Amino acid sequence: MDAEPARGPALPAQPHPARSAPWILMYHSITHEERDPYLLTVSPERFAAQMAWLARSGRRGVSVRELLRARAAGAAARLVGLTFDDGYADFARYAVPVLRRHGFTASAYVVPDLLGGHNGWDPDGPRKPLLTVDQVVELAAAGWEIGSHGLSHRRLPGLSADELADQARGSRRALEQLVGGPVTGFCYPYGAVDRPAAEAVRDAGYQYACAIEHGELTGRFALPRCYVGDRDGALRLLAKQGRHHWRDAVTGLRATAPVPAARQEAFR
Repeated sequence: MDAEPARGPALPAQPHPARSAPWILMYHSITHEERDPYLLTVSPERFAAQMAWLARSGRRGVSVRELLRARAAGAAARLVGLTFDDGYADFARYAVPVLRRHGFTASAYVVPDLLGGHNGWDPDGPRKPLLTVDQVVELAAAGWEIGSHGLSHRRLPGLSADELADQARGSRRALEQLVGGPVTGFCYPYGAVDRPAAEAVRDAGYQYACAIEHGELTGRFALPRCYVGDRDGALRLLAKQGRHHWRDAVTGLRATAPVPAARQEAFR
């Protein structure tokens, strides 16, 4: 029987007021798609333009793993997190060559039980192939961060404690066996998170987790992210960055009041 992992830092009772959340962009599929009811697809041409704009503006796209390490060292001023949810096969075909061209890194969150399959969780969208086992192994060996998107892409809020442990701890164990190394990042399917889900992810041994919206759990285990779509050019991305900072202020992340020691771990 596996030993129970040590509990991680306490989740914030409210948004951490001492440090801002990093700017993290959220992508899904990079391909050509005529029918996109969920607005999850960015064309390769638009994606290349978005990455070129980041580079021209003096920013560098990085994985969340790299971003958090740089923040801890005080060296993340011009870094932007790049994340790709669901583990679509087009990440390897279209995104990776563009990212390599600019010297960027990124995080790909995959669903270990569904590798080599399709996105059956999107009933109204087009069927998209997912990364295969071999592709995930190759990407990890090449230095791309592979994180978990749950064991089977289930919405976590409302699941039992055993189901939460299966989705969080079970997916981490499966991916670590696959890539032969540590898997430290988690991304909540559908961006859905509540306190039991965040605690399950923390207790499964992850170092961070990505959500979508700012909220009461915002911190290391519920990092907010900025949705990026096919219509987003430089001006729209700048506007979204501004909105991200505004939401930080609204949720109290930049308040200057003293922070209890138990909550100073939220973004460390």
